[in-house]
Amino acid sequence: MNQITIREVEPDDIDRVTAIEKMSFPEAEAASMAAFRYRIAAFPTSFLVAEYAGTVIGHVNGCCTDMPTICDELFEADGGHDPNGANQMIFGLAVAVEYRRQGVAGMLLEALIERARLQKRKQVVLTCKSHLIAYYEKHGFVLRGISESTHGGAEWYDMAVML
Repeated sequence: MNQITIREVEPDDIDRVTAIEKMSFPEAEAASMAAFRYRIAAFPTSFLVAEYAGTVIGHVNGCCTDMPTICDELFEADGGHDPNGANQMIFGLAVAVEYRRQGVAGMLLEALIERARLQKRKQVVLTCKSHLIAYYEKHGFVLRGISESTHGGAEWYDMAVML
């Protein structure tokens, strides 16, 4: 897996990104193709894909904002993306089933964190389910408690890494 390329999303990636999202999240939580169209147009520099042998195998994306935590409104079109925002949010990190447990998610996560650091953001913020807390802690994120977000009807935990 040493020939994986991390790059910014392109409009032509939308079908593959949507397919990976659907295989990675329950229907109520997965971003729609329309949501991805908006995200690709609004914040392509905060939407990275992993590519292997010419195929997109994973993605990470999220807006920038001055808000300190993720709220449900951020998931909506025009929900608050500010290209000059102090914080990089992560809405989703997903890898195609056949490429999981090979370090792809970590590569995507570290690439977005480094990009946020270079852009002088203050922190990278995400929400996750309880079983993923330890995974994100391995990447430097600190648990901040239960999130106010109820996206998809699930219980989420706020996590952040200071830059």
